Amino acid sequence: MSTLDVSKNEETTSTGIAGLDMKLEVVVIPVSDVDRAKEFYSKLGWRLDADRSAGDNFRLVQFTPPGSGSSIQFGVNLTSAAPGSAQAMLLAVSDIEAARSELIAHGVDASQVFHCETGTACRFSSIGARVAGPHPARLSYYSFVAFSDPDGNGWLLQEVTKRLAGRVAGNPTYASAHDLAQAMIRASKAHGEHEKRTGQSDANWPDWYAEYMVREQLGEELPQ
Repeated sequence: MSTLDVSKNEETTSTGIAGLDMKLEVVVIPVSDVDRAKEFYSKLGWRLDADRSAGDNFRLVQFTPPGSGSSIQFGVNLTSAAPGSAQAMLLAVSDIEAARSELIAHGVDASQVFHCETGTACRFSSIGARVAGPHPARLSYYSFVAFSDPDGNGWLLQEVTKRLAGRVAGNPTYASAHDLAQAMIRASKAHGEHEKRTGQSDANWPDWYAEYMVREQLGEELPQ
């Protein structure tokens, strides 16, 4: 197939599904002991959505992380994958250090906050070098915390404060009051720098805050 053929095919496919939402609903993770896994994810404070059985050969347990639009499922005869084989599953948080503290408070053996020596590939344990502490410039997507469930399925907290361009469509939303508060704090700090540059107080600060927060969510260039 030529490059032209591929381009035409991609264009046709894209046109055919234009406007159709495809939202990730559930990820199935493999566990060896369903009750032990249920206790662990309950301890995290995740919402228990379902625990259903059909005899001894089927059981489905579903949890949803706070503020998440997607859920996890585990149980009996849901997957043939080996327990503990799910790795590098990402949970976006707005404050990496506060999120780690919450994990520790729930009795989870979480790693220290770390960033990669270069890039972000070190979130996969066999790639690159991990450096202790959050990213020096606190860049969005660059700070992590690792933890695992009892089977060794690997999770990562990833600090996301500014989305990549095009990552969020439509009207920006915040998953929790805490996320909204953190966004307002970042806007406040940036607005303080704005007033320093202009040398005067900005009476229209609510509009400036709103513009900053919307652009941050959409991954657009931030106001100065």
